[in-house]
Amino acid sequence: MSAVITETVMERNEAMRTRSRRRRWITEVSWKYLLAIVIVGYAVFPLVYVLSASLASSGTLTGSTELFRSISSANYKALNTTMFWTWAGNSLVIGTVTAIGSVLMGAAAAYAFSRYRFYGRRGSLTGLLVIQMFPQMLAFISIFLLLIALGNVIPALGLDSKLGLVAVYLGGALGTNTFLMYGFFNSVPRELDEAAKIDGATHAQIYWGIILRLVTPILAVVGLLSFISTFGEFILARVILTSEDNWTLAVGMYGWVSDQLSANWGLFAAGAVIAALPVLILFLFTQKYIVGGLTSGSVK
Repeated sequence: MSAVITETVMERNEAMRTRSRRRRWITEVSWKYLLAIVIVGYAVFPLVYVLSASLASSGTLTGSTELFRSISSANYKALNTTMFWTWAGNSLVIGTVTAIGSVLMGAAAAYAFSRYRFYGRRGSLTGLLVIQMFPQMLAFISIFLLLIALGNVIPALGLDSKLGLVAVYLGGALGTNTFLMYGFFNSVPRELDEAAKIDGATHAQIYWGIILRLVTPILAVVGLLSFISTFGEFILARVILTSEDNWTLAVGMYGWVSDQLSANWGLFAAGAVIAALPVLILFLFTQKYIVGGLTSGSVK
């Protein structure tokens, strides 16, 4: 009899624990899933809508009330009749060169601030912090006048020059990248430098052979962020690049929708889908470095 009572009590307690766990899941966890679904839907819907518009044959967005109502590859085929691929090549070249230059410049500056103690070091760090608070586009008038004057001396760095645009991008990339890398460089023990010096290594060997290999995550993060920011930048590229052959994707595709009467949103959507692929591929290749690169430098 006592065994039956004990078993009944155990079953009742188990049922109560089950109901308690279910109630706790509903009150503490379930709302997180609902919120995640809403956020994911809010983020994914524009992407799906752009993909639907790129496959629509109408070429407009005003009558698109149903997703994937019509599927056609006409917009993607029409890209071959434009200068889309020329603009894409320009964007890739400018973004790649700017990303490499930003990594090299930022790493050298961060290494100097992290490893050396010199007069004006604190003031320079403060100056970089203040400068990066102001977007580079605020100075586009000064940049325009500067490139006009510079083009009279060095035409390759004047207006309508991709090299000049890269130089402008690199001029504004030093502040943010230096501070982002500075914290990561501080996380590398100085004992490694001292041990390498004892073994006879020079500063260049320490920098290129040891330090840069240890800070690969932050190099990947800075390169990715620099490529993304320059690949889709519009204002400075529109001001500096004047000929259609030198336009980037952002400048060239804007011309397709700048006129409300002749805007071709289907062609624009198709170009936007293809233009997102390089960024997506680069992100997939560097995603393993992103979390470590951003968090390691911030907690030091």
